[in-house]
Amino acid sequence: QVQLVESGGGLVQAGGSLRLSCAASGRTVSSYTMGWFRQPPGKEREFVAASSRFGGTYYADSVKGRFTISRDNAKNTVYLQMNSLKPEDTAVYYCALGSGSRYNQGGYAYWGQGTQVTVSS
Repeated sequence: QVQLVESGGGLVQAGGSLRLSCAASGRTVSSYTMGWFRQPPGKEREFVAASSRFGGTYYADSVKGRFTISRDNAKNTVYLQMNSLKPEDTAVYYCALGSGSRYNQGGYAYWGQGTQVTVSS
């Protein structure tokens, strides 16, 4: 059974930072693409960042230069460091594991339950 458990969300002021974690069990993250998506209030879920099993990292234009995805294969955990947060970053953040297209939700077979990030102005 595959489980992805996110943590680290919360309320932060604009300009602040948060680090999200996604702990995986049932699969070895080093063998898969790991992604972060988010769903802002009243909007569709959207791609944020991905880390390929070959070491490549990919970002949405809206977070490039502010967010960093990384993984600790020994801990089977993926992180999303979020700096210079803006109110428009407010969303439920989901991590995902897959082996398909890194930018599309369909490329991921397993999802976490999500963690709320709220950025106040």
